[in-house]
Amino acid sequence: MRRLLSGVALLALAGCGVPPHVAQKPVIDNPATQAAFREGDALQQAGAVSREDLPARWWHLYDDPVLDALEEQALAANTDLRVAQASLTRARAVTAAAEGQHEPDFAASFAAERARLSGESYLLTEPIPVSTLGTGSLEMSYQIDLFGRIKHSIEAARADEEATVATIGAVKVTLAADVARSYITICGANEDLELAEQAVELQGHALDVAKRLQAAGRTSTVEVTAAEGRYEQLRALVPVQKARAQAALYRLAYLMGRTPSEYPREAEGCKAVPQLKNPLPVGDGAALLRRRPDVRMAERHLAGATARIGVATSEMYPSVGIGISGGSSGFLSDLGQAAANMWAVGGLIHWNIPGAGARAKVRAAGADADAALARFDGVVLGALRETETALNAYAQDRDRTVAIIAAREAADKAADEARRLRAGGRSPLLADIGGRQGAVGAKASELSAREGLAQDQVTLFLALGGGW
Repeated sequence: MRRLLSGVALLALAGCGVPPHVAQKPVIDNPATQAAFREGDALQQAGAVSREDLPARWWHLYDDPVLDALEEQALAANTDLRVAQASLTRARAVTAAAEGQHEPDFAASFAAERARLSGESYLLTEPIPVSTLGTGSLEMSYQIDLFGRIKHSIEAARADEEATVATIGAVKVTLAADVARSYITICGANEDLELAEQAVELQGHALDVAKRLQAAGRTSTVEVTAAEGRYEQLRALVPVQKARAQAALYRLAYLMGRTPSEYPREAEGCKAVPQLKNPLPVGDGAALLRRRPDVRMAERHLAGATARIGVATSEMYPSVGIGISGGSSGFLSDLGQAAANMWAVGGLIHWNIPGAGARAKVRAAGADADAALARFDGVVLGALRETETALNAYAQDRDRTVAIIAAREAADKAADEARRLRAGGRSPLLADIGGRQGAVGAKASELSAREGLAQDQVTLFLALGGGW
């Protein structure tokens, strides 16, 4: 098992082969994990996606300067990112401490005292006079890493540090997606607000017509009451969209490390959902697994767990060290004189003969590595699942959006025809208003579909691991 896990830890994320003696391959080494995405074929044929690799700062694909600025400001000041950066500083310090075990240790001491020593301790019968005594020494010791304990400790520390780097990447990926989602929500809410206000205005006209018809005795009070109800229902939609936009602005402020009152005013003016002008680049499985920070993190945790097997194993063998010391001890006035000087050179072998406990630690480290390998495989499979699911949702919502756009175009045509009939005196005013209301409703449905499609794109960018 140790040989297996040592081989797995050397895997490159691009799917390099494992040493030939390894009987089991991790999931990342399966050719199917690195192939083209199953759900991407139909989208590529429709011109919605391409096999090009995803750029690091994918939000530039929207060609929106406001979104670009929001992303950069969030990446510079987000509090979660600051926490992750502090964790990396700590991990680097731990690595430096582990690497320091390869260096010799030095110690120096000096002491002076006024004392009377015991004569009998020197086999004398008379007392020793009170004297001023001093001691000075310099020591150097070095641990010889015969059995790899220090080497494996450094490997584990470096793997933990690299996993922390990947954690920062995961925070950046999530942060970039959250900023884009909030911005899309603001744009969609503002666009929805304009449509809601148009709908209120049209229903107000319809209510006025109904009241005039009722006053002329050409319709009943029921029709007026129903028109009033529809008018109030539409008015109720206005504050909903305002609240949705403001909540997203406050969310942006939080993501950018600001107070709610400091929300980005430049985002307030967006009134159109951002749209991609070119096919969305998705790459393939191999590119995905190289880019996803959680895959890298899991692989580094596996490397660290494998290195700790070596640490536990090395503790079953002797520790070997050498030391050199020199100094002077005696009357303070004689320090440095030949009679008071001393030195020593020697070695030390220390061995706690391993028992059941030491062997159990090795088995525990092996079990930790087994778990890390399973988690690594799970993260790889999860990354592929998330991407295929996001691609499928994007494909289905894209088809739905195409159908809704066709319905909106038909509603616009019907509204134009009703307007022409009204102008020619061949249709009542309410029919004209109704046609325009239908067109506004169709536009609202289209907007909802376009906003949902934009959110699907962000979900796909997140699944692809872009943004770090």
